[in-house]
Amino acid sequence: MIDIRSLVKTFGLKPVLRGLNLHLEAGDFVALLGPNGAGKTTLLRILASLARPSLGEVRLAGHRLPGEAAAVRRILGVVSHQPLLYGDLTAEENLRFYARLYSLPQAKRRIDEILEMVGLDRRRRDRVREYSRGMQQRLAIGRAVLHDPLILLFDEPHTGLDQEASAMLDGVLRQVAGRGRTVLMTSHDLLRAADLASRIDILSGGVIARSLTRGQAEWDDLPALYRAVARG
Repeated sequence: MIDIRSLVKTFGLKPVLRGLNLHLEAGDFVALLGPNGAGKTTLLRILASLARPSLGEVRLAGHRLPGEAAAVRRILGVVSHQPLLYGDLTAEENLRFYARLYSLPQAKRRIDEILEMVGLDRRRRDRVREYSRGMQQRLAIGRAVLHDPLILLFDEPHTGLDQEASAMLDGVLRQVAGRGRTVLMTSHDLLRAADLASRIDILSGGVIARSLTRGQAEWDDLPALYRAVARG
């Protein structure tokens, strides 16, 4: 579902990704860990067609980037550090706008489901600029799953969420994964990543330095493994 081969990304003379290889099958839930500056957000921006690779091959569901970006966006849901919502619109209006972009059938019913799922049904007619940071993040999560995409990219999705909202997001992630969707999530929360993901990849030195599947012995001692790999 996600196939990355020999991916290189440089900014000027500075290499960030150095021949990275990554493969996710349909239904995989991979948590991508790594220290600040390791290139996690850069990788997700490339997959979301918001940045271009310097070298290498990137395919999502068979569509090659950057050439087939329009096809990729139709099967993709993205939650980034910024909610990227329309503040002057209500929550309902934001979702209705995106439902039209995706030509979503039975849009009203789906919007009702999403607002209930992210706990914003009672605030559906409030303008988004009146929302707290956590509420905006919840709505951004709802927008990402609105069109039931095949692939979901979450860049530190728990940022700005309180305990209740974080638990809600965990439930959404489990629900999405349970429906066979492919999830790639960056995180600094090792314990949460271990609880949610079926595989953990550690990004260090511009490549995937270690890949760990649930059930391996090291899974239960993830913090120690992470420290060892991140130090290089």
